[in-house]
Amino acid sequence: MSNARANHLTRRGILAAGGALGLGAVLAACGDDDSTSGGSKSTESAAAKSGPWTFKDDRGTTVKLDKIPANIVAFTGVAAALYDYGVQVKGVFGPTKTTDGKADVQAGDMDITKVEVIGNVWDEFNVEKYAALAPDVLISTTFDNAGTLWYVPEASKDKIAKLAPSVAVSVYDRQITAPLERMWELAESLGADMAAAADAKKRFETAATRLRAAAKAKPEIKVMAGSASDQLFYVSGTNLSIDLEYFKALGVNFVEPPESAKAEGGGWYESLSWENVDKYQADIIMMDDRSSTIQPADIAKPTWKQLPAVKAGQVISRSPEPILSYDKCVPLLENLADALEKAKKVA
Repeated sequence: MSNARANHLTRRGILAAGGALGLGAVLAACGDDDSTSGGSKSTESAAAKSGPWTFKDDRGTTVKLDKIPANIVAFTGVAAALYDYGVQVKGVFGPTKTTDGKADVQAGDMDITKVEVIGNVWDEFNVEKYAALAPDVLISTTFDNAGTLWYVPEASKDKIAKLAPSVAVSVYDRQITAPLERMWELAESLGADMAAAADAKKRFETAATRLRAAAKAKPEIKVMAGSASDQLFYVSGTNLSIDLEYFKALGVNFVEPPESAKAEGGGWYESLSWENVDKYQADIIMMDDRSSTIQPADIAKPTWKQLPAVKAGQVISRSPEPILSYDKCVPLLENLADALEKAKKVA
């Protein structure tokens, strides 16, 4: 791994909470810091869709505007979550289009032809296109305690910060229910009709109950969260990742690399050579579904094909960067519950 990839948070570190490829540290701060309030909902009724807008994000930064923002630019996964709640953004940055021009998995149900893509890969962010959108606010996630805005490049972060205030939703070291609630509050503040999303929230709760029951019924089934690159296989621990922390809290029995083994990944993961991919015994393998990683069907390594879970067909997908709407998170719970219910002890 290059020094750039090893620096601070590596993209590999966060991705191998499922992924591959390198990442640098980014930080954009704007708005006005306000630590006196613990709430985060807009002080104005979202239904009004007018009047002053205030939102306190997970950095403790309060953004105040004269009206509810109309020109929203967001990280692709955030935009996809807002879309599920009926909030349309003007521009996106982050994995949006695959090499064949189709919507990336992180774009969810968005019509990507109706948004301005100002950056599609890591460290790509067209500041001129961003400025032309006359953004009211920029919204992204953050994977650290410093409030680093995900996919906002280090080189241009200061220029970007001057053009519009930013809002950050933390997906660092908490269970998925916390950022789901924050995204719900954010969408509501932006004028979304949350009554229409109530059913998805109920389905999420039902799916969580099902997963808890499945885990309790088969405590002996060991689950491993993995991610594949050409040279290395990454095994994620549950700590720091919003999905795995939640699944573990529901009782799922995970492979847990020791902290010393996860040092290179900043506590997120352990890197294994393909020769050592059988280091941990697992009955189910959850594999990173993002386009930056190699998908199970395309892994030709003989050592992979000999893993008990692979031979038994007990490999499922995982979304290390979940789209933070209840509708998109229901299948994450249901797929794991289904795999546990059907799993045989093979490791």
